[in-house]
This record gives sequence, structure tokens and C-alpha cells, in this order.
Amino acid sequence: MKKFSAGVVVGVLCSWALAMAASSVEHNGLFWKELNASAKSGYVSGYADAMHVSVGKLDNLTVAADLFHWKGAKKIIHQLSRELSVDSRPDELVKRLDDLYSNGKYSELDLGSAFEFLTMRNGDIPESPENPHAPAK
Repeated sequence: MKKFSAGVVVGVLCSWALAMAASSVEHNGLFWKELNASAKSGYVSGYADAMHVSVGKLDNLTVAADLFHWKGAKKIIHQLSRELSVDSRPDELVKRLDDLYSNGKYSELDLGSAFEFLTMRNGDIPESPENPHAPAK
């Protein structure tokens, strides 16, 4: 029993040490600016594919909502579907993200939130001196 307990303790300590040694990459504006054009396009394409799969999984939620008579489910599922959908082409999304992150106040915004922000605002990025490509109000 003592050998087992010692093995568990050593395993936990090794796992903790590996977790602390692993570098974490924050996917925010600073990360985005370091990517080259093909990496940006690949990132956006992968993100769009993941969102497309997630929207497909909402069909299962719709079936469950009907089965359990969940009131308001259609409205919520429709909202989720709209928020998860990425309707733009990858090159267009790359340009919109470049425009967004050209404004310094958005540099800490992670990429997932940036996609959501662009979806909510339909690509209208506030104009700033750092962002000459933003639409005029």
C-alpha cells in the first residue's frame, strides 16, 4: 500500500511539474499579428470548420428540446446557431481581424471573442487613427 501511495504522489508531482513547465499561448491580437498570411488563413478556416461542426451538433439539442418540451428552446437554439455561424470567406475574415487588431485597444481580445465581436457588429470596427480601414460613421 505504501508503494502505491508513493507512486500516486510521484505521479501527481510529475504531472504538476509538466503542467507548470508547459508554455501557454494566448490567442489574442499579439498572437494574431505574429502569424503570416497562410497561418492566418489556416487559423480562420479551422475555426470556421469547428463552428460548422458545432452548428451541426445543435440538431441534437433541438431533438432533446422537443423530447423534453423545453419552452423557448427554438429561440435559444436559433440564436446559438446564428452566433456560431461563420458566413464570411476566410480571406475576408482575415482582413476584418487585421482591421480589428490594428486598433491597439483590441489587442488583448482573444480570437474567439474577436470572431464573436465581428459577428455581432457585422464587421463594423470603430474608426481610430491606428485603423484607417475602418468604415466611417
